[in-house]
Amino acid sequence: MTLYADLHVTRDAFRLDLELTVEPGEVVALLGPNGAGKSTAIRAIAGLLPITEGRIRLGDDLWDAPPRVFRSADRRPIGVVFQDYLLFDHLSALENVAFGLRARGTHKRTARAEAARWLETVGLSEYARTRPRSLSGGQAQRVALVRALATSPDLLLLDEPLAALDASTTLHVRAELGQHLKRYNGRTLLVTHDPLDAMVLADRLVIVEDGQIVQEGAPTEIARRPRTEYVAQLVGLNLYRGTADSNIVALDGGGTVTIASPSQGAVCVAFPPSAVSLYPERPTGTPRNTWPMQVAGVEQHAHTVRVRLTPHNAPAPATLLADITTAAVADLHLAPGQLLHATLKATEIQTYPA
Repeated sequence: MTLYADLHVTRDAFRLDLELTVEPGEVVALLGPNGAGKSTAIRAIAGLLPITEGRIRLGDDLWDAPPRVFRSADRRPIGVVFQDYLLFDHLSALENVAFGLRARGTHKRTARAEAARWLETVGLSEYARTRPRSLSGGQAQRVALVRALATSPDLLLLDEPLAALDASTTLHVRAELGQHLKRYNGRTLLVTHDPLDAMVLADRLVIVEDGQIVQEGAPTEIARRPRTEYVAQLVGLNLYRGTADSNIVALDGGGTVTIASPSQGAVCVAFPPSAVSLYPERPTGTPRNTWPMQVAGVEQHAHTVRVRLTPHNAPAPATLLADITTAAVADLHLAPGQLLHATLKATEIQTYPA
């Protein structure tokens, strides 16, 4: 059975218009900036927020279809994991996991035995009698996860499940979550703003901006061919739109780019910041793309330094990102306002229809 959600929600000045499906065994990540509508979407699917128009169904089982049908959250076969865990402070880890089972009518002893088995699967058997306030963030998140999975839900909703964890804990819990999702036969919808969570855990990404889907596809496709500035920033690429005429692309924001393979019409032009080289003087030879640029900002980025550049008295990409080593920073004596020449090989550029 496929989860089908045609979501139309109006709240004050914001409107969400989003259509998505999730197949059995599939993990779909809903990715977008703050305010894009991700939380609205997951709350609507969970039954915590009625939709204004549209429908939500699992197979032929209708959950929401205004104005006549609305099934509340407790009557939907779902499991939900929130970023702040929402564990019951007065219950032990074991009783937290058993709670969902008991709420669905499972006998107390059976529910506890099943909860103990789930805690064992995430290595928390020794914390069965521990209350949430005495658990670490990673332990609490694992309890929240198995509490959701213990009821064998048809749909698992993960709302920023790793956002509250520190960096070292996130690595471990993300890997563990990935293993559980591989074994889970139901449908999983992951809401996140972290591209790494989405790329590692999801089979398919749905990118949402301003309440609308702007791009959808496999993680590798999204990473290779972003279609909006937000997506390009997520995957770490420079992205421009323009009009191609053979090997020259006239960029919408000004300037031109020479590409290796001829193209025609409206295109997207993308390349990694690491493909950009910086020089204090115009380089000798004949680089196919050379622009006079001015340093607008410098910041540490992972294991490199990211330089933000803007055009200087000549047509060029409106904003250009370049990743260089700390040694190159010292050699160039980088400072805001400094004038440099940026070069880019045509073979480093990806061009695809806009």
